[in-house]
Amino acid sequence: MAEIGEQIRNKQVIFKDYISGFPKESDLYVKNDNTTILKLPKASNGVLVKNLYLSVDPYMRLLMQKFNTGDVFTPYQLSSPIKGYGVSRILESAHPNFKVGELVWGSTTWEEYSVISNPENLVKIEHTDVPLSFYTGILGMAGLTAYGGFFEVCSPKKGDYVFVSSAFGAVGQLVGQFAKHMGCYVVGSAGSQEKVNLLKTKFGFDEAFNYKEEPDLDAALKRFFPKGIDIYFENVGGKMLDAVLLNMKFEGRIAVCGMLSQYNNLENLEGVKNLMHLVFKAIRMQGFQVYKYFHLYPKMLDFLLPLIREDKIRYAQDIVESLENGPAALVGLFNGRNLGKQVIQVAHE
Repeated sequence: MAEIGEQIRNKQVIFKDYISGFPKESDLYVKNDNTTILKLPKASNGVLVKNLYLSVDPYMRLLMQKFNTGDVFTPYQLSSPIKGYGVSRILESAHPNFKVGELVWGSTTWEEYSVISNPENLVKIEHTDVPLSFYTGILGMAGLTAYGGFFEVCSPKKGDYVFVSSAFGAVGQLVGQFAKHMGCYVVGSAGSQEKVNLLKTKFGFDEAFNYKEEPDLDAALKRFFPKGIDIYFENVGGKMLDAVLLNMKFEGRIAVCGMLSQYNNLENLEGVKNLMHLVFKAIRMQGFQVYKYFHLYPKMLDFLLPLIREDKIRYAQDIVESLENGPAALVGLFNGRNLGKQVIQVAHE
């Protein structure tokens, strides 16, 4: 194991150039010859960490292009390692709130070792009786996104009819289970028959369908929701949103978490034609940012940890080893290659 003050090779995933369309593995490359001194800079108030797991998320595609997101996202810097969320162990600390050896999750860099200059937003990991990789997903940003988006934005109640798009994704699989836990009727859409089957057999969805095999999404939704949809958890956008608007109930709620179908077409975003149904049916449609719900994290842990320990909630992960596989893992999100939350294991715990 490397020692503090030692000169090391620090493997990194580097961003080449801004893109349009679907990302390719060649848009990134792994740099193996980066050498650095394993030590905090002088006068630092940060922490030096060893990254253990990295989260691979769809929003990262937005950072690969210069696009006006309202200052919500900052594009990646050319010829620099990309950033994301991960689980790390503190090797050296100049910050009073963090000690050597502690485990944390939060924003880090796609490399083996990182200096985090502003660690105030890192979250300490107190519960290690569950897999550490869960803090890239169900107990990290994905879990908080699902928890805040569903309970705070959707205002669910028992008996609601709930539709979740991209339901096999890191967030969608949780929203569906949260809804079932509340006594709702839940349908999800996914991009393969294998994922559809798992939604019903592993995650307890009442029904699920492969959107790629449905030539008429409006007809598909009417088949599963003959009386209409109370809550739609939006992860896809485009044609799916258009069809959902036709099938919402009066005073239905739509939580807009993401629009995955549009991420690779930012220069020519797809229009939505049925927005008048927001008026006709008094629908509340609200976008949200997970950062608004950080104060709910302790409450989320109190809710989720007992369910995980009692095996009353399931979470699918697709873990690949080594930063070498980072570019392929990120690109694979956009062709449905992953089965569950995509994670990179950088180092063993």
